[in-house]
Amino acid sequence: MRQEGSLAGRHDDAPGLPRGRSSLPADEVRAAQRQRLMSATVAAVAAEGYHAITVADIVRGARVSKAAFYVHFRDKEDCFLATTAYGGNLLVDAVIGATRSLPPDAEPAEILRAACRAFLRFLADEPAFARVFYVDMPAAGSGAVNRMDAAQHRFAELNRSWHRHALSRHPDWPSVPYDAYLALAGATTELVSVRVRHNHAAELPELEDTLVALHMAVLAAQRWPEMP
Repeated sequence: MRQEGSLAGRHDDAPGLPRGRSSLPADEVRAAQRQRLMSATVAAVAAEGYHAITVADIVRGARVSKAAFYVHFRDKEDCFLATTAYGGNLLVDAVIGATRSLPPDAEPAEILRAACRAFLRFLADEPAFARVFYVDMPAAGSGAVNRMDAAQHRFAELNRSWHRHALSRHPDWPSVPYDAYLALAGATTELVSVRVRHNHAAELPELEDTLVALHMAVLAAQRWPEMP
């Protein structure tokens, strides 16, 4: 489970959650059920693909009852979308947390680098989730595609927010249309997806310099660094 990341896990050999009367509050049991179901979904989808798995596969991996599954989710798609949204929020939190840990007077380029590093490190540490998000999500139906589009816009907005802050420090940098931010989010997705599809998620941190240079070329009009 560790090698696939903390967001993926099967609980076949773990003890089941208490049923009926127990010392655990009901809300804690429900929260544990939901967490197990989501981690089992990541593990199952990463291993077999979204279309190959069933609700039965998820509940077996989570070691909860099918009735418990339907307390939390309407169907497999609902569970999948909730699971990817949860992981996506953790990814964004990691990126924002990395930038907020810097000194208030940090240079925009330093902030950008911290964000790119946190983004790539999170995905490298969560290879199963990375596969689910970048490989299975685009093929999981219209609901998932819409969520993927929303994620692209979310990262475009983060790019725009960073750029606006940077322009206050560097007014000579160019102003760009929103589509430029969206294009950078799309380019980042493609660079990540290629590696994840070929099971090279561990190599994602090697993209840090490329992502920083790409963003600085478009948003700061800086020349690409000299190749070694």
